[in-house]
Amino acid sequence: MISISSRVSLLAFAVVGMATVPATAPPAYEVYAVRYATLPRFRVSGLIAGADTSRRIDLAMMVWVIKGAGRTILVDAGFHRADLVNRWHPSDFTPPSDAIAKLGIKPEDVTDVIVSHVHWDHLDGIDLFPRARVWIQREEFEHHLDSSGVVKDRAIDAADAKILAGIAHEGRVMLVDGDGKEIIPGITVYTGGKHTFASQFATVTTAAGTVVLASDNAYLYENFAKHVPIAQTLDSASNLRTQTRMLSLASDARLIVPGHDPEVFVRFPTPGNGVALIR
Repeated sequence: MISISSRVSLLAFAVVGMATVPATAPPAYEVYAVRYATLPRFRVSGLIAGADTSRRIDLAMMVWVIKGAGRTILVDAGFHRADLVNRWHPSDFTPPSDAIAKLGIKPEDVTDVIVSHVHWDHLDGIDLFPRARVWIQREEFEHHLDSSGVVKDRAIDAADAKILAGIAHEGRVMLVDGDGKEIIPGITVYTGGKHTFASQFATVTTAAGTVVLASDNAYLYENFAKHVPIAQTLDSASNLRTQTRMLSLASDARLIVPGHDPEVFVRFPTPGNGVALIR
């Protein structure tokens, strides 16, 4: 399996293997977008391929909460380190572990964190959730760091690589082997967007239908409206195919949630105060 330790390997095999057994009645989860910061006046050309370089957007920094079936699951963990905050100067910043308190969730309540990819603003917060299992694609993990946390590809922040390796040694990293894997009943992850080497997105069964949490495989609703790839992808054609696939997986196009669009909180205004129930 993986060279980190036999403990990690056996645990990952056992859990992922069990999760692939079809459930007779998949649970219906609640899905929330939770905003913990804003990057003001971010260049849209850094998000949408070919966009006018003069355009700006107040970029929403989000994590996504999935609740149900006795679990509290995050998709991505945001960031919180002081050096990152000082470098990027977010406004209205609160650590993701505090932001989810709006839903009555404590950090120790989080059972699982699904990491879409290794970039700092999605991975850095994993150490805020001490009891959570961390789900990441095996190829994403092994491409970016070795078992001691040494960086192999600079897409991952060096400090985050050390944190991720440490969690792996604790036996809490669950390595997902490829595309279309139901890792938790009612929650399936897919690859293909190539934002990073093996970035993934998730579908979630809800009462409203299948929700797609795109993360950075689609930054904005504009990616879908204009069918244009994200600006930061290793393979534009793959990214466009993934957009099409997301549209086919979602029960309705409105249930696709892009990774950084502030419009999410306009389209889903309740309960409010930086929290959006996706339904």
